[in-house]
Parts: sequence; C-alpha cells; structure tokens
Amino acid sequence: MNNKIIKQGLDEIATRDSDVATALLQLGYPEPRIRPPGFETFFSIVVGQQLSTHAAAAIMLRARELLPELTAEKVLAVTDEQLRSIGLSKQKTTYIQGMAEAIAQGEFTPESLETMDDEEAIKAIVALKGFGPWSAEIYLMFSLQRTDIFPSGDLALLVALQKLKGLDEKPTPAEAKKIIEHWSPWRSIGSLFLWHYYHGAPT
Repeated sequence: MNNKIIKQGLDEIATRDSDVATALLQLGYPEPRIRPPGFETFFSIVVGQQLSTHAAAAIMLRARELLPELTAEKVLAVTDEQLRSIGLSKQKTTYIQGMAEAIAQGEFTPESLETMDDEEAIKAIVALKGFGPWSAEIYLMFSLQRTDIFPSGDLALLVALQKLKGLDEKPTPAEAKKIIEHWSPWRSIGSLFLWHYYHGAPT
C-alpha cells in the first residue's frame, strides 16, 4: 500500500464517512507500512508479540547478528539456548522453531500465501502455533498488501474508532467490524488511518 493507494482508498472512504473526512483534513494521510513477505517478517511478528516496539527492535537486531541470513534453515541450525540468548522467551523460541520446521518440511510455504484469497491465507497462517488472527491479518496487510483487512482484535484500532465516532464506550471487535463495513474494499487503508488517528487525534 504505497502513498497513491493510501490516498485513493482514504479519499473513497471519506466520501462515505464524514468522520473520516473531518479527521483526514486535520491529520492528513498516514505513511505506508510495507514489510517484505517471507520468513523474516513472520519471525519479527513473533518477536513483537506483547512487546514494545523498542524492545522488539533490540531483539531483531540481535537476531540478525546471530543469523545474518534469517531463514528457516538457519534457525533450525542453532540451539534453543542461542535463540534464548537474543532475548526470546521459551514460548517464542518454540513458536519460531515450529514455524521453521513447518517450512523445512513443506507443511507451510509463505510464497503460496500470495495466490490464496484473504480467508485461505489467514487460515493457513493461524494453523501455525503462536499465530492468531491478528498476526495473520497484519501479515496480509503489510507483507501481502491486501487492501480490505480490518484487525478487529487490535486495541488501538478500537480505541481510535471510539474516539473517531464519539462513542460512549469502546466497541467490541464485532461492533467495530459492523461500524466500518462501509469502508470496504479499503478496510486496510482505514485501519492504517485509525492507527494514525490513535497517535495524533486532537484532544
């Protein structure tokens, strides 16, 4: 989702949603978030679970020092202790090794996700231990550049949507999906704007 696609999507959403149109005038367009598809991004998604951006970045830096080639094969060639030494928890080490094993055995092929529709791709990713719907949706949005994904389990999106819409309470994931139905087929772009709004909404 480059700047051109973001502008196109948000301009279309703004014609259907006056709250977005008003906020867009105040804040402008969000910057693109593009992550390369493949193993390294899946690795970084696991690293980032329940961690601050700063802490996750520090672990990824150490991971690249340990494994200049961050591939499934290279991960399987190092020990649990080596992976733990870069700051991974025991649980995250297990998740990463499981994913690497699935790739090595041909049970999971990141490249094949590109030919699947959104639902199929999410189903394939969540079959991996340690990957829930949010992780799958983030991968589809930022690595596969799918334009109609809404990660309804993301707390920041729900808080931003509450403020954008002037709601008394934070919507549930199901309520949020209903509120932004009319953003389709640009719900990924709308999500990107909600994160932008979360950090920069007027007080």
